[in-house]
Amino acid sequence: MKNDKTKTGAQLLVATLKAHGADHVFCVPGESYLAVLDALYDESERVRVVACRHEGGAANMAEAYGKLTGRPGICMVTRGPGATNASIGVHTAFQDSTPMILFVGQVAREFAGREAFQEVDYKTMFSGMAKWVGQIESADRVIELVSRAFHVACAGRPGPVVLALPEDMLLELAGVSEIRSFTPVQAGPVEADMARMVKLLESAERPLVLLGGSGWNVDACNKLQQFAETNGLPVACAFRFQDLFDNEHENYIGDVGVGINPALAKRVGDADLLLAIGPRLGEMTTSGYTLLSSPVPKQKLVHVHAGAEELGSVYEGELLINSGMVRFAEALSKLPPLKGAMRWRALTEAARSDYLRWTSRVTIPGDVQMWELMEFLRDRLDDDAIITNGAGNYTVWVHRFYRYRGHRTQLAPTSGAMGYGVPAAIAAKIIHPDRQVVAFAGDGCFLMNGQEIATAVKERANVVIVVVNNGMYGTIRMHQEREYPGRVIATDLVNPDFAAFARSFGAHGETVTATDQFPAAFERAISSGKPSLIEVRTDPDAITPNTTITAMRRNIAGVTA
Repeated sequence: MKNDKTKTGAQLLVATLKAHGADHVFCVPGESYLAVLDALYDESERVRVVACRHEGGAANMAEAYGKLTGRPGICMVTRGPGATNASIGVHTAFQDSTPMILFVGQVAREFAGREAFQEVDYKTMFSGMAKWVGQIESADRVIELVSRAFHVACAGRPGPVVLALPEDMLLELAGVSEIRSFTPVQAGPVEADMARMVKLLESAERPLVLLGGSGWNVDACNKLQQFAETNGLPVACAFRFQDLFDNEHENYIGDVGVGINPALAKRVGDADLLLAIGPRLGEMTTSGYTLLSSPVPKQKLVHVHAGAEELGSVYEGELLINSGMVRFAEALSKLPPLKGAMRWRALTEAARSDYLRWTSRVTIPGDVQMWELMEFLRDRLDDDAIITNGAGNYTVWVHRFYRYRGHRTQLAPTSGAMGYGVPAAIAAKIIHPDRQVVAFAGDGCFLMNGQEIATAVKERANVVIVVVNNGMYGTIRMHQEREYPGRVIATDLVNPDFAAFARSFGAHGETVTATDQFPAAFERAISSGKPSLIEVRTDPDAITPNTTITAMRRNIAGVTA
């Protein structure tokens, strides 16, 4: 073991990141961690540094990296404003159970506690939205604490970690010791739990499998799909985890989240056994905690989750299993066919028919028919194409009508954060340059991180961004029209020419005002050899696939008349 003081804290940090397999760093540069940037300069062949235009964009890219790879996405920002800007990505990583490490520059140790320039107590700031928040007070502890950060980010229920880096610590010399790559720690199901689960399933007449959460890989998804197929079980996916099960598979019955198919909601309510594998069963997945009553659901609940602290936190299950998804899927693959498979198949076929009806053509006001755009993309894109989005009513079209056919083909924030889709798409294209990547954004959502087109151009990340422009914050307008009829305020938007905006960065830009213009515009975007943006101008009356603003106003007027 070598113990001569030959490296600075910054050099040790970069060496430790390399040892733990970090190959990308998403950042906005800042003077508080210049020493780290200098150390990364010497490792540019092994660690790609992606400089972004806003810390929110950088943090979202790191979060998307964590979703795609299962390894912590690395983000670096400067102190104070940099950290506050990056907090949105930390919050998304926490709610989405995504492994991520945010490194934040900090004031020099001798200035701490004086409210020095841009000083923030990060333990206080991030304590409610990170698994662990630490500060490296001595260069001698860099290897130890960075290793801890990787382990904490990936153990049990994955999530974000924040580590503050005092500026002077990064210049301090320290001894170099052995650095080993981290080992993810996951619980696994015990034999007795699997036996009881089988007994509960075999006694059920109307079982339903609900998938969600993080910690899955391709093999685990395949094993779960085989289990469902062998036993004729209906499978739904939780809010924004639709890529855990092939949507074209005959056992897939839809997503349980915002805008849920009423027929599927009824099936969840009527199920006599709910096998929830991975989801937290949070507000969006349970339709405001109504699909399952708390604390004891009327359905028998078997809840499998990687985090022991999550089990029983809201719902008391018939059986609670603390297990990582890979280990649980492995245990499922070893089970013999269950008694009851024949009677469940008819249930599954009926539920699948409900799903196909729910995703059939919907006509809306205006010259752009979003269903036809989604149908075109379903046919045009590869099975492994990655679709990203942020938040807003436009996402209903993507979630309801697109069909996710492969693992990690959907990147979307369960945290409901706007501005996520564009940076997530850029990260996805950087990580997987050989895969098609399409980002969806509303006009309000896009301008929260639209400046990252500059990053896409610089990094040659040739994504296609579809901006659905209806001139308003659509989701808020919908709620406003319903809750405060006739009192519209703060939801109208004045927008740029989005295609021209994209071209001003050196990207390709298109404007679509009618349905039949979209296929050709998309082909030009794909073949442009550049990052591309397609602005799709929709009728503002078409607020959702199910209703219009006009209809909402008419219904409210009828009720109050």
